[in-house]
This record gives sequence, structure tokens and C-alpha cells, in this order.
Amino acid sequence: MPNRLAGESSPYLLQHQSNPVDWYPWGEEALRRAKDELKPIFLSIGYAACHWCHVMEHESFEDPATAEIMNELFINIKVDREERPDLDTIYMNAVVAMTGHGGWPMSVFLTPDLEPFYGGTYFPPERRYNMPSFREVLTSVSRAWVEDRQQVNEIGARLKARLQKELTAGLYGGASFSGKTLENAAMSLAQDYDWKNGGWGQAPKFPQAMAIDFLIRRSVRGDNMAASIVKHALSAMAQGGMYDVLAGGFHRYSVDDIWLVPHFEKMLYDNALLSRAYLHGYLLTGDPQYKNICTETIDFVLEEMRHDEGGFFSSLDADSEGEEGTFYTWTFQELEEILEEPGDFETLGAVYDLPEAGNFEGKIILRRRHQGPLPPEVDGVHLEKIHSLLRAARLTKPRPATDDKILAAWNGLMLVALSEAARYFSRDDYKVMAMRNGEFLLEHLVQKGRVRRAWRDGVARVDGFLDDYAALILGLVALYQTDPDPRWFQAARDLTTVMLAGFKDEQGGFFDTRHDHENLLVRPKDIQDNATPSGNALAASALLAIAALDGDPSLKSLAEKPFGSIMPVAEKYPTAFSQWLSAIDTALGPVLEIALVETADAATGSVFSEALRSTFNPNMVLARSTYPPPEGGPRLLNDRPLIDDQPTAYVCQGFVCKQPVTASEDLTAQLLEGGSVITPINS
Repeated sequence: MPNRLAGESSPYLLQHQSNPVDWYPWGEEALRRAKDELKPIFLSIGYAACHWCHVMEHESFEDPATAEIMNELFINIKVDREERPDLDTIYMNAVVAMTGHGGWPMSVFLTPDLEPFYGGTYFPPERRYNMPSFREVLTSVSRAWVEDRQQVNEIGARLKARLQKELTAGLYGGASFSGKTLENAAMSLAQDYDWKNGGWGQAPKFPQAMAIDFLIRRSVRGDNMAASIVKHALSAMAQGGMYDVLAGGFHRYSVDDIWLVPHFEKMLYDNALLSRAYLHGYLLTGDPQYKNICTETIDFVLEEMRHDEGGFFSSLDADSEGEEGTFYTWTFQELEEILEEPGDFETLGAVYDLPEAGNFEGKIILRRRHQGPLPPEVDGVHLEKIHSLLRAARLTKPRPATDDKILAAWNGLMLVALSEAARYFSRDDYKVMAMRNGEFLLEHLVQKGRVRRAWRDGVARVDGFLDDYAALILGLVALYQTDPDPRWFQAARDLTTVMLAGFKDEQGGFFDTRHDHENLLVRPKDIQDNATPSGNALAASALLAIAALDGDPSLKSLAEKPFGSIMPVAEKYPTAFSQWLSAIDTALGPVLEIALVETADAATGSVFSEALRSTFNPNMVLARSTYPPPEGGPRLLNDRPLIDDQPTAYVCQGFVCKQPVTASEDLTAQLLEGGSVITPINS
């Protein structure tokens, strides 16, 4: 018989609806019962694509004997971390404080007052990995609760005090910020870079899209070392393994140092951030491989992670057929049987390593033998035919499950990447998809002026968090710069007003939750970038974008207020504050403010499209319209008349403009004077 999770919409919670565990979703019913019965809470947090979440469910939560212990001794609550990042942030910090590490599934025990007193991640059903069995954990925690409650409460009180200190840190500013911060951070990234394999750190090795994008900004400013790191990192990750060479898109991370064996889940946010990093890498270097990786990744998202109405799904599972990676790997014999035409197998082997014994648990993960262009003996058309055969064969396998909930923040990140790719690659199909995504988000995830976190099967759930507002604002601004319909910018401006009213901390920065959010153990204010940018860093970026387009110095000042507090840690730990570093780079400027006005009978911006496509500056904002500009657009368009009744471009900084121009080559010259770089966009 299904448990209480059967009434939820989260795919992760629904995965557990048939467990014999008496699961509750997070909510008043479960929390009241814990208080009424004076029982501790077992809080289990995970997400649908999580491999070890599946393992723990199968080993423990599906086991009737384990479930009996859980039901007798605890109030059991299951949470989807992607729907409730507030709870995940609070209790992950508690687990890290208790154990020194974190991860999912997260397993944490709370007092009825929601204070954590014991926790961990995955627990096995029997003793192994130097860990106690999950049943042993359950019985020992319950014994401590019954026999030594005073100590348990003391532990919980100490952890609560620590969390209040860590998660409500002020962003008070004070110290000024300067370009020296960015120089020091870039130097730190260079010193820690893995020049052998690419990336930062040791296995498990995570893609650092935000760090790469920050280094692209440094490259545009003339930092040759940063440019070298960008090219090395992008090329290393593109060889295959973590990157899916057949269907496009990136897996979550690499379990080794060389990007070969991935953790096979595919997340929307990774592919949003990485497709944009490869786009910018292409604009910086002109390397056609980076353009291919960008478009293949976007095409993967459009093909496999898009709702019919325009929203983007959250993830594809790591597992299929009960094992991780089965969908993406091959046996040597499988490849021989599929590629039976003469020369096919030999061509594949000239491009990819094909060890007969496999390179992953007896199977083969396709990985390019070499970075860069194809070997001269390999015909690209022939290779694509082989890829098509393998894609078709893959589609005969059971597919990984899709977590088809649609999250506002992650969609906002994808909307940025899709809109920019549409603009720089002149892809009308991408533009149409970006517009559909924008329409979907405004229709389904913005309700009565407020953002909702998640949507699935026609229902929007959970009040939006800071990152939902900020990422959506950035997505709408990017969409406006690709499709100059003022409704996109007006929506971004309106959401900025709501964000300021609901999340601002008067002492600096923003809280992650609205002022009228439910009372939690603490009201978190997370400032560190993780797999996704922190809400505070995104909010700073969004405020700077709106400020530049609307000429609003108060928004710029508000965005800059936390920078003095962030500088010391950003210099020391740049991979954990890369979105902040990019925001500081924008604040230092110069920001190029471009206003394009067109005649009513012209395609907006068409006269200047080549100038905009052939120059690249990450600190550029664009306002476009016919003349006179319609209501709702950026104030940057105000008082910008046509010159001699011709399409006219204004290049400004701080709303102070250069001489308006009517020729594309003159616009290019002014953009280069403002710090843009020439891009080999047509290569």
C-alpha cells in the first residue's frame, strides 16, 4: 500500500511511495506528530538521479525489517533537495560539521525542535566501508534519545548555534574592491590547475564552468595564462567520458582524474553552465570544437530534457537496468556486431580507445584518443554515420529515468545559455525555443508576481528561493537581448522589485528564503558557489545587469555592497566563489551599454548584427527596438533618436555615449575601443 508520498509530485518522493517506511513529506503533519509523540525525526534528503540514493532505498528503505524499526522509533521525513534547497543547505551544513564531509543521500536525525544531533550520508545494510550498518545507527540513535536526552539536546543546541553563525553571515561590505582581487584569484586558479589532465583538484573531479567563465573574462582583459587554462580545460573535458560524444551533454562529474569515468547522471544545470562556457570559449578562441560541443549540448537538452510546452526537465538518472552507466557503455563485442560494415569498426578505433577488456568494469566508455581535430585518415561524414548507428543502438536499451520536474532557477540558467547561443550563432531555432521557455516560465512559474520553485504535471509548488528569482531575472535579460520584445525586460524588472522586497538583508546581501517563508531552524544566507551559483552571487549579477540597462546606480551600489566581504575568501578559494568573481569583474567594468534603434520597416538590429557577432565582451548589455521605443523597455533606449532616419547604434558607459554611428564597421571600432575582442565567429 502506498505511503503518504503518493500524493506528492516530486519524482524523487514518488520513487519512495511504495516503501514500507511510513514516510512523510516535510510539512506540518510530520513536525506536529514528532512534537506530540516526543519522537526524533529521521530526515532523508536526496534527488531522483542520485545513484547512492537508489542503493540505500533498495538495501534499507525497501526492507520490511528495517522499515519496522524506522516506523517504531522515528518520524521519517523524505525531502527532494532540488525542491527544498533551504532544508538541504541547513542540514548539509550540519552533517559536514558533524562528520567532515557531505553528500547524498543525506541522513540526519533531528530533535522535535528540528535541531540536528547525528547524521551522515549513505549507510550500508551491513557493516562495511568502515561504517556501521543502518540498523545499528537507528537503534543506537534511538537509545541515545531515550537514555541520554539531555546530551542529545545539548548537541543539537550547539549545532544550531554553529549553523546560525555560519549560515547567516553578514555581507556588510566595508573594504573596497579592486582589480587586484581578480588578479590574485586568477593566479590562485593557475597555481592549483592540473596541467596534466585539466581541471582542478583530484578525483572525484568536478567541471568548474563558473571558474572557466571567470578566466574567459580575464582572457578578454589580456591575461594569456588565463586563456591557456581555458583552452586546456575545455579541450580536456570534451574528449569523452564525462562528455557524451554520441548524443551530446555532460554527465555530473568524473570519478577519476582524467575525465574518463563519469558519475552518469545528467543535470540540467551542468549542461546550462557548460554550454555557455563552451560558447564563450569559442568566441574567445574560434576553436570550432568548442562551438560543436556547445551546440551538441544544447541540442541534447532540447531533444531529451524539454517539456512540450517549453520548460526544461531537471535531470536524467545515472542508473538504468539497475546499474549505473549501462545506457552509455558498450562491450567490445557489441560494437563489433553493430559496426558490421567494412571499415566502420576500424574508423571508430582510429578515433576512440576501444580496449577489448573495456575501460570501465569490463565495458567501454567512448573517449577520444587525442584532443583537437580528427586524424587525417578519418572522414568526418563516415564517423557521423557510425555515431548514428551507435545512437540508434543505444535507443534500443532501457532508458534512464527522467526527473521531469521543472525548476525555475535551473531553467533560468539554461535560458541564458540558449539565448546567447541563438544570438551569436544566428540560430532562429534556438531563439524560438528560448522564447517558448521564457513564455513557459512566466506563465507557469510566476504566479501573482511571485516565483514558484518547481512545476510538474500542471502544478507549481514551493515558494521560490533567491536563486529562482535571480536566475530567472538573468534568463529574461538574456532573452530580451536576443528577442527585443520589451515584455521580457519588463518581467525581469518586476521580478527584481519583488526580489528586493522579499529577500534583502538590510545589513548586506540577501537571504535565501523570503521574509514570509516558513520558520526553519535558521534563515539561511548561503554565499558559496557550489554545483550551481549561489543565490547571492546570482542576485549581484542580476542587479548589475538591470542597473546597466536602466541606468540605476542604486541597484549597482546594492550589488556591490557585499564585495568587500567576499574578496578575501574569493581570492583564497576561487573555485567556490567564481560567480562572485565574475560579478566583481562586471562591477569594475567598463560595461558597454549598447542601444540599437531601427526604422520601423527594418528587422531590429539587422544592420549591426555582424558587428555584434564578430566582437565579444562579457561585460556588454544590449537594448534594441524600433524607433520610437515601446513602453517597458530599458531606459537605455530613451532619448536615442535615429540619425538621418537610418538605423543607429549608441555605445555608452554609465549612460554617457559616444558619437552615434550608422555603419556596422563603425560600431565594431567603438566596441573594440571599449575592450571587446574580435571573435573568429565565421571560422
